[in-house]
Amino acid sequence: MSAWLTEWKSEELTFLNEVSSVPLQQTLRHLQAAFVAFWDKRAGYPRFKSKRKSRASAEYTRSAFRWRDGQITLAKMDAPLDIVWSRPLPEGARPSTVTVSRDAAGRWFASLLVEDSTIGPLPPADAKVGIDVGITALIALSTGEKIINPCHERADRRKLAKTQRNLLRKHRNSNNWAKVRLKVARIHARIADRRRDHLHKLSTRLVRENQTVVIEDIAVRNMLRNHHLARAISDAAWSNLRAMLEYKAAWYGRTVITVDRWFPSSKTCSACGWLNTTMPLSVRSWMCPSCGAIHDRDVNAARNILAAGLAER
Repeated sequence: MSAWLTEWKSEELTFLNEVSSVPLQQTLRHLQAAFVAFWDKRAGYPRFKSKRKSRASAEYTRSAFRWRDGQITLAKMDAPLDIVWSRPLPEGARPSTVTVSRDAAGRWFASLLVEDSTIGPLPPADAKVGIDVGITALIALSTGEKIINPCHERADRRKLAKTQRNLLRKHRNSNNWAKVRLKVARIHARIADRRRDHLHKLSTRLVRENQTVVIEDIAVRNMLRNHHLARAISDAAWSNLRAMLEYKAAWYGRTVITVDRWFPSSKTCSACGWLNTTMPLSVRSWMCPSCGAIHDRDVNAARNILAAGLAER
């Protein structure tokens, strides 16, 4: 395909000459990696990515950009990129890769890959915490604390529904349709940005304060089949929270333990170990018939998850 790429540039796809050859070659490398994963049965067959629906991106390696005085100039560009920096780069760091991307809302991003020597293990902590995820409370901690679910999607639901109805009244692929589609994408981007910001702050706090974090291995994809709760589960983004906890724990020398999804954390008394036969979702607090302890459903589950995780170590 590398040979075909050279032929395409001199034939019907001459516009490929307008950009650096590096992003085009990187795309072929990504395609090769996707097929290798498919042949190794680690992933499905590579899917075609729509230019309109997917996040458009171009990856520049070190030979295809210039980093000078804190500014980036890409190959075949006369002036550096006009960037509003989200954060300063670590002192002395030089980017090895620059990925320029555009999301569905029409926003452009430049992501720089650098070696950050400032990230290292945090001082050891004595605290350990179990986490039970939920909908009303995003998470309940074994300490008794509950983090309320901000419900970011619900806050913009009416505005989103109105804009989507307006989109349906437009002729598809017309100029007016494109304008309203961009408005819909911007609302989705606003929701996703607020959700991601909240999860980053929450996961960073949990990792910094606790040496060990125990979570439950939840099959979110299966739970999304419940059409009554699918929207709320998607808005909670439990999978994203778990991913953030895991990679930040690896950064800072913490430990994340997952407990089997079939562990009856909600039905077990964290005080004496009594196991109830049933525990409907409508039951938010209950009294143990064995020891008489009164439990909050979510906090009790978090304490059982912590005990089960520590027992597996």
